[in-house]
Amino acid sequence: QAQLVESGGGLVQPGGSLRLSCAASGLTLSRYAMNWHRQAPGKKRELVAAITRAGDNSIYADSVKGRFTISRDNAENTVYLQMNNLEPEDTAVYFCQAVGGGLDNYWGQGTQVTVSS
Repeated sequence: QAQLVESGGGLVQPGGSLRLSCAASGLTLSRYAMNWHRQAPGKKRELVAAITRAGDNSIYADSVKGRFTISRDNAENTVYLQMNNLEPEDTAVYFCQAVGGGLDNYWGQGTQVTVSS
């Protein structure tokens, strides 16, 4: 059964860094574009970053440009989100998504990131 599992979240002070991982099992990640989303309490889920299947192109939400970097290791079936210079406004549950065609997409269960002093 296809599964995505996020890890790497936690509590960090403003200005700190975290690296999130999204490990896939039961599917070949290289066949999917990958997204990271986040959802803060009381807010809609928003797309944070996206990367193509080959990892040769990526896009970012304006709020994280220059601070977050999405990357992937298809050999390890894993996608990463490096988050630097974190701000309290980055506090949210972070989800990874594998995007194929049509209904072929999968979500992880999410990992909590809390930025607070």
